[in-house]
Amino acid sequence: MRITLNGKATAFENDLLLRQLVQNFCRQPEHVIAEVNGEIVKTDHWDQTVLKEGDVIELVGFVGGG
Repeated sequence: MRITLNGKATAFENDLLLRQLVQNFCRQPEHVIAEVNGEIVKTDHWDQTVLKEGDVIELVGFVGGG
């Protein structure tokens, strides 16, 4: 399966849930906003969101500071 992750073409051998993708690519998943095909997916829906061929995913992490 091929998707675009943060603007970069990425391939995976198996189907993938959004939660798995976030956990694999983000050090602090609790501070991440996930967007799939232009729509923000709430954290409590990550386990039901199955990624599909051609999906465009943006993962944005927030960092505190001042």
